[in-house]
Amino acid sequence: MPVPGAQLYFRDIGTGPPLVILHGGPDFNHAYLLPEMDRLSSVFRLLYYDQRGRGKSSRGVVPEDVGIDSEVEDLDRIRRYFGLEAISLVGHSWGGLLAMEYAARRPDRVAHLVLMNTAPASSADRVLFRERRERNESDALARMRAISASPEYAAGDIATEAEYYRAHFRAALARPEQLERVVGSLRAHFTAQDILKARAIEDRLYAQTWLSPGYDLRPRLGPLKSPTLVIHGERDFVPLECSRNIADSVPGARLVVLPECGHFAYLERPADVLETVVDFVSRR
Repeated sequence: MPVPGAQLYFRDIGTGPPLVILHGGPDFNHAYLLPEMDRLSSVFRLLYYDQRGRGKSSRGVVPEDVGIDSEVEDLDRIRRYFGLEAISLVGHSWGGLLAMEYAARRPDRVAHLVLMNTAPASSADRVLFRERRERNESDALARMRAISASPEYAAGDIATEAEYYRAHFRAALARPEQLERVVGSLRAHFTAQDILKARAIEDRLYAQTWLSPGYDLRPRLGPLKSPTLVIHGERDFVPLECSRNIADSVPGARLVVLPECGHFAYLERPADVLETVVDFVSRR
């Protein structure tokens, strides 16, 4: 899909009511969600896309062209490209924050909002997340710092990146045997240079959101009238309080906590995710 300064790669699968899927990272692309998220295509038309400068949407993009404003505008271009008056969004992890930014700015264009294992919505809750990790995962964080200081990591070496994310996500899954499945899918369609570009974009997005003093999406979600579903894993490394704060900010929002589930609900509890989303969208 051509957009000013870039081309956005999208994937269109299934039939039924459309759902736009927003991947996390924000330095990843949509590939890590596959094939498990495709279960939803038995009921819905799924529209995935790689966010600008990442994965198959990387060509010709420079990090300085990407920010939270361009991210929101690209999502609205997706809506218009497919001729949708309003869109139902499913955002995973950082994709949840992007979905909330869009909903706060374009509330009349959101039919349903589904936040799955969403990132925190404020700088204060990001600090809460970080502090819990420092208490519970100090060894993993020390390992991540050591890896990120290596020349291999600085060069975008994919194998070194994989070691970094093994440490990063080890405590994010209820079942450790699923760790390799996640790590092995994070850098599909990335070269070393693509990784460096994606990291620079991530830094810019963090600076404009979580690291911006006083950043807080929650008051901006108060006027939202779109039905909202927040799915949280009982064993997610993001504290439940962060998801509850989001759900409490949106009138009538529903919070669902999945047992024996970490940060990747679509992978860890796929049948529950399918049932919960189908029930939510069909009833609202």
